Amino acid sequence: MTGLSLEHRYIEGDPASPVLLLLHGTGGTPEDILALGKELLPSAPMLAPAGPVSEHGAARWFRRLSEGVFDTDDVVARAEQLADFVAAARLRYGLAERRLVAAGFSNGANIAAAVALLRPAALAELVLFAAMSPLPDPPRHDLSGTRVLLLNGRHDPMAPRESAERLVATFRERSAEVSEHWHSGGHQITVDGLAAAKSWLGGTPGR
Repeated sequence: MTGLSLEHRYIEGDPASPVLLLLHGTGGTPEDILALGKELLPSAPMLAPAGPVSEHGAARWFRRLSEGVFDTDDVVARAEQLADFVAAARLRYGLAERRLVAAGFSNGANIAAAVALLRPAALAELVLFAAMSPLPDPPRHDLSGTRVLLLNGRHDPMAPRESAERLVATFRERSAEVSEHWHSGGHQITVDGLAAAKSWLGGTPGR
C-alpha cells in the first residue's frame, strides 16, 4: 500500500500558504471536504484523498467492528497507507518541505490522529473536528514538534467526550502541543469551531 494509491483531488493554491490535507468523514467524498478547506483557508493548496474502505457503500478510512469499535489492525494499516500517500503526493505535486496541515472530520479526523501517532514525520499539524481516540495503545513517539487542535461537541454520541479527552491526553503525554475547543452540540462543525480553526491556522507552525 504505497504511493498515490488513493483516489484524490488536488487543487493548486498560493505557494505561500500551508497545504491542507482534507480528510472526509464516513460516507463523505473529496468534493465534500474541499468545501471545508475553502472555509478554513481559501487560498491554500488542497489535497483531498478518498477513503479506501467501503462500509455498505459508504467510504471510510478504516474498518470498524461496530459503532465506535475500531479494527485496530486495519487502523494501523490504513494509517501507513495514508502516510505513504502524503509522502508520494509531496513529490508528485512539488510540495517538498511545505507546511502541511491535516484537517479532518469524524472518521477523517480519527485517521489523521492515527497517522500523527504512528508516523509523526508524515503529519505534524492537525485540525480534528469530532475526533475520538483511534488506537488503544499507540507507540510513545516524541511528538514535541506536533500541534493539534481538537474541536468536539460535549454531547456528541458518535465521538464520546471520554474518548476525545483520552486522545488529547495521549498527545500531551507524548509532548504534543494540544489546543481544545468544545462546543455545546453534537457531531458537527460549528461556526465558532471554524473561527477557532482559522485562528489556530494562523499560529506558529510545527516542524
